[in-house]
Amino acid sequence: MQKYASGDENAFAVLYDRHAASTWRFVMRSVRNTAAADDLTQNIWFAVARSAATYTIRAKFRTWLFTIAHNAVIDHVRTERSIISLDALSIDNAEETVDVANELVANSGFGPVRRLESKEQARAFLAAIEQLPMEQRQAFLLQVEAGMDLAEIAKATGVSFETVKSRLRYARSKLRDLLMDFA
Repeated sequence: MQKYASGDENAFAVLYDRHAASTWRFVMRSVRNTAAADDLTQNIWFAVARSAATYTIRAKFRTWLFTIAHNAVIDHVRTERSIISLDALSIDNAEETVDVANELVANSGFGPVRRLESKEQARAFLAAIEQLPMEQRQAFLLQVEAGMDLAEIAKATGVSFETVKSRLRYARSKLRDLLMDFA
């Protein structure tokens, strides 16, 4: 980021290449709408570019970026209030739901039955994440998608370390309960 701020435009491309996919996935799984995720992610990267001149190192770049992303998601949820569920996506746009599920499924090398089971598990997992309360979902996605540790999540979300631990504990517990029903 400091290289970009000093005029190296290739540095922005490096940052974008490293973090664009995980940023988009975090936003997409938070707002559950492809168009909104695209718009929000674009705005996040515009904010990164605009902030280059005033950027100071207080944390890892990734923590700073996902703080911006977290705040953008919160602002979007507050203004939109119309959240699309995966169930709605499967009715309105089945291809989009399959793409999200396929993104979670690694190539197992097994036959079609095993791949189908894996897609069903991915769908169940996405549906379970969707059922988490917003604060728990955000903490979970910041850990899983952004690869942030507890201290970074606390800084990004503006809550205490212990609050993040609790949110993650409750999120994992709820996910485990929801996925037990699937199993």
